[in-house]
Amino acid sequence: MDDSTKKPSTSQTLDTKDVQVGVITDLDEGEVFLHQHGFAHETIQALLGDEPRNKSLVRRVDLVLLPLLAGTYTLQYIDKSALAYSAVFDLLSSTHMTSNEYSWLASIFYFAYLVAEYPWNILAQRTKLAKVVSGNLIAWGAMLMITAACSSFTGMAICRFLLGIFEAPITPCFMMIVGMWYTRSQQPFRAGVFYSCNGLGAVIGGMLTFGIGQIKTIAVWRAIYLILGGITVLWGILMLVFLPDDIVSAKRFSLEDKALLIGRSRLGRTGVINHRVKWYQIREALVDPQVWILFLFTLLNETINGGIANFSKLIIKGLTDDALTTVALAIPMGGFQIFYVLGGTFLASRFRNIRTIVMVLYLLPTIVGVCLMWKMNHETHKIGVLFGYYICGAYVCSLVLALQMPATNLGGYTKRSTGVALVFFAYCAGNIIGPHAFFSKEAPIYETGCKLIVACAAGQAALAVCLRLLLVSRNKRRDALVSSESFQGISEADEIADMTDFENPNFRYVF
Repeated sequence: MDDSTKKPSTSQTLDTKDVQVGVITDLDEGEVFLHQHGFAHETIQALLGDEPRNKSLVRRVDLVLLPLLAGTYTLQYIDKSALAYSAVFDLLSSTHMTSNEYSWLASIFYFAYLVAEYPWNILAQRTKLAKVVSGNLIAWGAMLMITAACSSFTGMAICRFLLGIFEAPITPCFMMIVGMWYTRSQQPFRAGVFYSCNGLGAVIGGMLTFGIGQIKTIAVWRAIYLILGGITVLWGILMLVFLPDDIVSAKRFSLEDKALLIGRSRLGRTGVINHRVKWYQIREALVDPQVWILFLFTLLNETINGGIANFSKLIIKGLTDDALTTVALAIPMGGFQIFYVLGGTFLASRFRNIRTIVMVLYLLPTIVGVCLMWKMNHETHKIGVLFGYYICGAYVCSLVLALQMPATNLGGYTKRSTGVALVFFAYCAGNIIGPHAFFSKEAPIYETGCKLIVACAAGQAALAVCLRLLLVSRNKRRDALVSSESFQGISEADEIADMTDFENPNFRYVF
């Protein structure tokens, strides 16, 4: 039903700080599917109780989704790093760019990301999510190839802007896919699997760039863009064929499989998908303190990332005069990142309600690593500086958990997609800010950048603690309400509606 005719939910009896708007709207499309195909509540419960079938289905979902998501993320990291790899070789001299202009190239990408992300999210919700992702993937690969033709800062800036436009929907949509297909306890590790492919991308990208660096017939940086762009276009076509848009329309699952997947999504009370954009849910996301804590956390995290991702290889270059050696020395960083992301997200999935604790713990190696890079002598303690560089990437695990929180802790499809979009707005802003704290006159140590990273990591730790306290207090209030004699509960019709976490008193937050 429309906003004008929505009825109050019984969850309006919750604490007023927790509930700003209480409404019931039309059914989630997963629930529509169940009604259309005659799956009764008892049938779904029987399917959920079949443990072997559940495990087998999750393995099939993993085989269908994870290779596609992981492959895309590997290419995404390599492609984004093409600028950093190119700077190690002959990009700056070939295009007559200054170090300051190079910093702006890093930021321009995220200005475009910021502008395009929410429109792409709305389009993905209203149409076909997988087609939006795949189409942008193909366009992004084509734009990489076009970048090889640039000969000035202006041309590079235009191409970087368009690359940002086309890459904007990838990570938000992937987080929504994980939130749709997996239960809440399974989501952190699955998100970690594909996000750890940033580390795999660093390893493969380093080896690939090392090989491309041997080319003598064309400028190395142009060869990097041409080869990576061609690979990405081919992968985008593969995604177009094999990535399902949602559970309901997926072709490789039977009706009972789909019913079970929808039933599993009920467990978290976040819903499957709803193609209608509901404005009251957007408003609700904007007044939810949880969303803004995650916004600030991601902003600080990506301020760190904006500096490290674009200047770390130049820091390594300060340890050696050889471009190929620089590329080779950067490769182990990817292995460390894989270890951190998979390890942290496994812990968050394996043990209940320790996500915010993991977020804090995985900031500590970043603080230590950056301090080593900052304080150790780059001439006499090169191994110590390198070790600091390798361990400083632990902050990425904290980011993965923060990015996945909106898909896990926000009910209502529009509210969830809005929360994801706001967090990715911060993701863009942080990546814009980060590179500008690294001044060329401070190379190769970049003292100001190191100070900023330490401050951001400390700020993130405080925000993670605040988030934990907020979510714990919300759950306690809801538990107290449900156990009170005055609590009336909600009907099954309300329970399966596209309800937000504020509307549904049975919703519990994970932290």
